[in-house]
Order: sequence, then C-alpha cells, then structure tokens
Amino acid sequence: MLAYSLLLTLGLLLSSPWWLLRMATTERYREGLRERLGGVPARLCEAVRGKRVIWVHAVSVGEVLAASRLVGELEAALGEGFRVVVSTTTRTGQALARERFGAERVFYMPLDFAWMVRRYLQALKPEVLLLMESELWPRMLHECARAGVPVAVVNARVSDRSFARTMTVRDIWQYVLRKPSLWLAQSEEDARRLIALGAWGETVKVIGNLKYDVRAPRQSRIAELIREAASGRPVVVAGSTVGGGTNNDLSEEEMVIQAWEGRARNEFNALLVLAPRHPERFGLVESAVMEYRFARASDGVPTQEGSLEVVLLDTIGDLASVYGLADIAFVGGSLIKSGGHNPLEPAQFGVPVVMGPSFENFRDVVGKMRASDGICIVQNKQELELVLVGMLKDREAAQAVGQRGRQVFEDQQGATARSVEAIVAMVKL
Repeated sequence: MLAYSLLLTLGLLLSSPWWLLRMATTERYREGLRERLGGVPARLCEAVRGKRVIWVHAVSVGEVLAASRLVGELEAALGEGFRVVVSTTTRTGQALARERFGAERVFYMPLDFAWMVRRYLQALKPEVLLLMESELWPRMLHECARAGVPVAVVNARVSDRSFARTMTVRDIWQYVLRKPSLWLAQSEEDARRLIALGAWGETVKVIGNLKYDVRAPRQSRIAELIREAASGRPVVVAGSTVGGGTNNDLSEEEMVIQAWEGRARNEFNALLVLAPRHPERFGLVESAVMEYRFARASDGVPTQEGSLEVVLLDTIGDLASVYGLADIAFVGGSLIKSGGHNPLEPAQFGVPVVMGPSFENFRDVVGKMRASDGICIVQNKQELELVLVGMLKDREAAQAVGQRGRQVFEDQQGATARSVEAIVAMVKL
C-alpha cells in the first residue's frame, strides 16, 4: 500500500497545476471538492444519527440507476434501524442520486487517500460497503479491512477490455480482488473472469444483472413535450452517444445524423432526439445540428406541428422516459469502440433497439437479446441508415423486434431480490 500511496500522491502533485486551472475556470471541477477531500457533510451525519449504515457507492448515472431499486429493497428488508447512504464519483451521477434518494444522504466519494477515507469510515461506521459493478480503489478496500468493514461488489462485471488489460498485471491486482468478502456477478462469464483474475472462488456468486429489475418511469415533463412536438410523427432516439476520439473520427451524433437525414428525415418525417452521454459535449452536439430546426430540451420544446426536426436532450435523468416514446432507439457507445451502453433502457418499453458492434460492457445482455432476435446490430453508419429506413417502412416487423427485446427484459428479472438476500446475510441483525 505504501508504493500505491506514493504513486497516487506523486500523480496528484504533478497534475495539480492542471487541476487548479480547471477548478479556477470550471464550476464542475469545484463541485463537491470539500467532500472529495474528506469533509463529511453535516447533513449526512444528521441523516444517519442513531442508525446503522449501509454505504453504497455508485460511480455515475448507470450505476445509480442499477442501485435505485436495490436501495429501497435493502431498507425494507433491514428495517427502520438502518439507513442506506449513497456516494458517487461524477457530477451527473450525483444529480441523479440526489433526485432518486434525497440530497441528505448522497455525497461525493472521497479521494483514495488514507486520511480522507478514514474520516468517512469513522463518521459513518458502515456495517458494509457495497460497490456497484467494478469500482475498486485499493486504499478504500485496505481501510475497510483495517476497520473491520466487509465489502461486497454488487452487479459485478468484467468487460473484455478490462479482462485483457488486468490479466497482464494479475499478480498486482489479485491483492485487490481478494479484499471484498463477496462478489455478486452478473453472469457465469463474469464470475469465471473474476476468479481467473484472482478473486477467491468461494466469494463469487452469480446473481444476474440488476438492470433487468430497473423499470424506468414512462412519463416525464420533457418526454411529454417531445411527444407533443412529434405530433404523431415517428421518433428516433439516439441515447448515450459519445464523441469520436482524437483522430478526427466522426462522433456518434454525426453518424446518426447522416443515417437519419436522408430517407428517415425526408420520406418518413422522423423526429430525431440526440442524448449525448457526457454533458460537456452538449455544446459540440448543438453545433452539429445548427442547420436543422432544433431545440435544446433545457430551453423548452416547442410543440407547434412541424416546428422541430431535432431535439438535443441536454437534461439529466430524462433519457429513460424519452426512450419510452421512441419508435426506434439507437443505444450509443457502440458505433465508436467504447463498449456500449444499456440496451435494456429502451427494451423494457418494447422499443426496437439498434446498436453498433462495440457492446462488450453489456455482452451478456446483448447476447440474450440477439439470441431471441430482440435487437439489431449494425456495423457502421451505412447499415444504421438501412435499418432505420427498414424499420420505419415496416413498423410491424420493427415492433416485433421490440416485443422480443422486452420479453428478454421480463424473463431475466430477480437479481435485486437475490442480491438483497446475500447482502442481508452479511449484516449482523
């Protein structure tokens, strides 16, 4: 741990000029700084007063969504003497967590330095720390072991890229992977990979994917405005889209626009909704749609018939409900080699889902959907255009794809209940 701490400190010192400049010029780098540096907020201390604490860490929006049902069911199972608190890493995750769970029990994860981590462990005295998916910090795990706090990794997964990269330094990482008392893996393949990387076999259980259990609300103010703006026209939603990297590659938004602006736009009069994954890219995406009749959702969506061609969804937490009104959903991070995002968000509504070839982050989910013909995988923007036109042309066939995808979602539920049972068994009631 000494070598790790020295390297982390050195990295922070070397990068400090960059961080100081960012904090001076950009608000999002200042937000939550006191909490990240070990300042435990008074509201959090008040929220847990007299309660036994379960600490859930969810990095960003996807992990917060996965944890949303788990938190409620854990509190119901454990009773009034317990309180679940939630930490996040990203600003968008923080905003959604506060909306879902209430600001008083949501905070930023401290940086991975001993004295910062210890302040939270001393203040909260958690019965257990639950890490969502794959967020492992060596110092946090070490300090939990030192304080006698058991750690469980919930909805655990290992992507293709992470597995290949971590196997090259397996001897180092197995020390970290053997710290958690429990791994609740999404699939048999994830369990096999965790054990291959060094986790103790007896600590790994296959539970299933929590995201099958998360039902998004179908209604939201923004979704209703977009529905009115569509005025019966077909709606194509491109969600969680990402940039094109550093080699002047096209962004996913640009590829989607090029696939849409021909027949989908001109022949079928489809309304396009673009929902970039990262808020800092909203301005760039706005520049890409300036030539069309467009609106940013945060400014309001004009509902006069024919007044819109493109909506830029630049609000947090609305994508899932907007998927619910789509006729076709493209799930991003997949035409760019980024690993893909969650196809279950639109599939739960029976919306036909299209993804690119990069879906290793959701390998098990996509595999089940492909096996039932409940998703369309395209290799490039040309194939995306053909699929969009084909689905708009044959709405009945498109709806059949959507219903098969929805059936996969329905058939795989139950991971939350199994996770709660395993976690409750860790806690001394």
